[in-house]
Amino acid sequence: MFASVSLTTLLFLLLSQDASGAPTTSTAVVGRSMPIRRLNPSSQNFTLVAQQAKDQRDVLVVKYSGQSLQQRGTGYNLCVKSFMSQVYYGTIAIGTPPVSYDVILDTGSSDLWLTSSTCGAGCGTSPTYDPAKSSTFQNLSTPFEIQYGSGAVAGYVAEETVQMAGFSVAKQGFGVVNALSSAFNTNPVSGIMGLAWSTLSSTQQTPFWQTLASGGSWDSALFGVQLTRYGNVSGAAQNEPGGVIDMGYTNSSLYTGSIEYHNLVGTPQYWEINMNTLTVQGKSIDIAGISTAIIDTGTTNIAGPASAIASIYAQIPGSQAGTGQLEGYYTYPCSTTVNVQFNFGGNDWSMSSADFTHSQASTTECLGAFFVSSIGQGGPSWIIGDAFLKNVYSVFKYSPASVGFAALSETAIAQDGIKGAVPSPTIGAVTVATNTGAASSTVSGAVPSGSLSILLCFWLASASIAFLSW
Repeated sequence: MFASVSLTTLLFLLLSQDASGAPTTSTAVVGRSMPIRRLNPSSQNFTLVAQQAKDQRDVLVVKYSGQSLQQRGTGYNLCVKSFMSQVYYGTIAIGTPPVSYDVILDTGSSDLWLTSSTCGAGCGTSPTYDPAKSSTFQNLSTPFEIQYGSGAVAGYVAEETVQMAGFSVAKQGFGVVNALSSAFNTNPVSGIMGLAWSTLSSTQQTPFWQTLASGGSWDSALFGVQLTRYGNVSGAAQNEPGGVIDMGYTNSSLYTGSIEYHNLVGTPQYWEINMNTLTVQGKSIDIAGISTAIIDTGTTNIAGPASAIASIYAQIPGSQAGTGQLEGYYTYPCSTTVNVQFNFGGNDWSMSSADFTHSQASTTECLGAFFVSSIGQGGPSWIIGDAFLKNVYSVFKYSPASVGFAALSETAIAQDGIKGAVPSPTIGAVTVATNTGAASSTVSGAVPSGSLSILLCFWLASASIAFLSW
């Protein structure tokens, strides 16, 4: 009896200590964090690097060309193949019972898709989704095909229960891919989670994040991203901790000062904002009339207009324009420290010289991260990828539609280049569940955000819910 009373008292004290200012069961959950993992290149062979560079350039032509929206935001299969210097990915769970899959987190596209168990050898060795093993699968019998520079992915649109970071959306529309034109060979990644807006969706489905943000499932209708850096670390493993995505809140432990927000340009499609100035080696680069930038976690480097890219490398003595597969890229002396600053209408945001290096071309020459965009008329001026985003805490806000940047904290910076335990795919306890397009969420016991509350939730739920810590 005494033990029972003591446990009750302890639970009460834990709840009282951690719930101050926390949401009640009638309000939305504050938010959740999910670890991101980073897949690094398995080889530094420069022949392969050159091919990867060419593939990246070709992907952006299709991903951001002035084609119809039905074909924009594409190039997915090339994105998932190992052409990039790295990809950042996280875990979702799909189906009933839920099964975990790793997906690239891409703010430059809007579709969720997974390779199917019917895809066969063409989908490589990554885990595949089997609709026959889920009781909540619903085939919408709508075919889709996503074109890119040298091939396509094809399949059909379905609905399923999808979980991510403790949030669940029932009847989430997504693409089930059963045909690829070339091997899908980047194990363990099984697909892409598009984090841009529904207007870009090739499957014509509302993205997972947008359903949660618009339906009131989050305390704050936004998500934040912090990415780690390993490019300047010798001996980095192929799979390393990659940072975190914060859904429904901003993680104050990862940034300092205030978040500087910039409204999106026009109707929300991509996360596109104005770029005011770009400075390299203290010299202002002329970007007049070509000053909008898409913030894209699914792109490794930074693409821009030919004239501006030429001006950037003109500030670096010894730079040379690439030819062949490296057309549009430049090499420069690895011994040069390159200082770059972006300004989007407020503060200057510096980019590490380590991130200016895409890869090493020889013992003395490096390949630069800035390259010429071949998107042409109707496309964006700049694509700002991970080379910049590793230097800031980025926030993607639903309303008003905007992108925010904040300075990284010492806690965040300390994660760069430090080998740690790579988080395993897990299925977390669902704290918020909603239907696609629903105006409000169903809260299955709001969970305060502190660690004591997570421990308490584990104790209370252990009899009926399998809880795995994210």
